[in-house]
Amino acid sequence: MAEAFNDKVLPAEKAQRYAAVAEEIAAVLAGEPNLTARMATVASMLAATFETYFWTGFYVVDPDKREELVVGPYQGTLGCLRIAFGRGVCGTAARERKTQIVADIEAFPGHIACDSRSKSEIVVPVVDADGRLLAVFDVDAEVPAAFDDTDAQWLERILQDTFAA
Repeated sequence: MAEAFNDKVLPAEKAQRYAAVAEEIAAVLAGEPNLTARMATVASMLAATFETYFWTGFYVVDPDKREELVVGPYQGTLGCLRIAFGRGVCGTAARERKTQIVADIEAFPGHIACDSRSKSEIVVPVVDADGRLLAVFDVDAEVPAAFDDTDAQWLERILQDTFAA
């Protein structure tokens, strides 16, 4: 199924494109229980779907340090290795368990610059079926204001369907 996705022509309109990739992600992951495989697939397929996605990946709650995120599966340049809850956009999303849309990362208090080319960001908390925080899903773009409510709604839906269903 993943090979077919690579050759598929996706709709230009953002919501329709998210709908198409959501369907493909669900099909590829059907029956796959491994969390790392699920995260790697989501990061890869979303990164391949949107040209504005510069860095796409997960920061996973460290089981040994419950108030710290550690880099997980991702697509892109080198990411930060660890982020404390409450620090930067990812740590804020983890602490508040709320999606963060940042149009200008330079204006975000305490932003952590893992790659200076990043100009805007969206971070979505990832929870399991019991409501426990597993990770945050982070997407960076090289242009300001790359993300909006459409991105938030679809990413939240994809992550909910993939990790909490």
